[in-house]
Amino acid sequence: MLSRIAESLFWIGRYIERSDGTARILDVHLQLLLEDPWVDEDIACRSLLSVMGSVPPDGIDLVRREDVLARLAVDRMNPSSIAYALTAARENARRAREIVSTELWETLNTTSARMPRRLQNDRVHEFFQWVRERAALAIGIVDSSTSRDEAWQFFTLGRSIERTDMTARLLATRSLTEASGPSWTTILRSCGAYEAYLRTYRGMPSARNAAEFLLLDRLFPRSIIYSIQRAEECMSAIDPRADRVGHSNTVLRALGQIRNDLEYRPISEILGELPTHMDRVQKVTREASEAIRGRFFPTQAEPSWIGEIS
Repeated sequence: MLSRIAESLFWIGRYIERSDGTARILDVHLQLLLEDPWVDEDIACRSLLSVMGSVPPDGIDLVRREDVLARLAVDRMNPSSIAYALTAARENARRAREIVSTELWETLNTTSARMPRRLQNDRVHEFFQWVRERAALAIGIVDSSTSRDEAWQFFTLGRSIERTDMTARLLATRSLTEASGPSWTTILRSCGAYEAYLRTYRGMPSARNAAEFLLLDRLFPRSIIYSIQRAEECMSAIDPRADRVGHSNTVLRALGQIRNDLEYRPISEILGELPTHMDRVQKVTREASEAIRGRFFPTQAEPSWIGEIS
């Protein structure tokens, strides 16, 4: 497959997943600001922008909910925003038009065209729901109508790496506002994991069990371990190697190291320093993405997302 086509498919997967994950994180935290009067809005908004790899607009002393929406939802020039991700997914689909199905192209084209430039305060939740639905539609089209060849592998590899990163960001936001942060029930719901969690643990969410489920559950598709394993499977299918000693594939090495670290480290230890461990997960996703770009996409035409948890 041409590196140009493979790169576009990889980034289509990443950008679709990024729009979905950003919508979920913003929906949880901006709703929390409305419901809890004790949350310091400026501190919470600045922390959320930091976690999402963005910075507050210049010249603003107090960052408000509206500033976060403008920066992370509808700002078409900010690589961390939903609008940027949806536009970029559409542009990558245009570059790979000979591979991308008509259904997927029409879905991404329509989604980008209908992306609003401003949001009304009373329709913010509806907007985030619309973004999640459009992302689910695009992913469903790919999964139901694409042969499991290299095209699907690159698309799914991008999605898996991005989902690992977005779930890590969501978990890191748990301690943004200390005691006033979102509950584990809220975080599970934002991931669409609440019912699956109840079927698994048969009880109300505790910090230990909820973190364990979103980090380590091998059957839930939004857990970090599941996403890492899916990325490893795609990478092995794209670039099969039978090394006699160790791993010469730098992507598999990076993913395997963080997977083993999470699986064999006590959950209580991870929970005690959750932002630090999630920062490490994000660092690995960046390293894996750079290794993929260097190995398969020599043109390096697409920008990377370099936001870090601070």
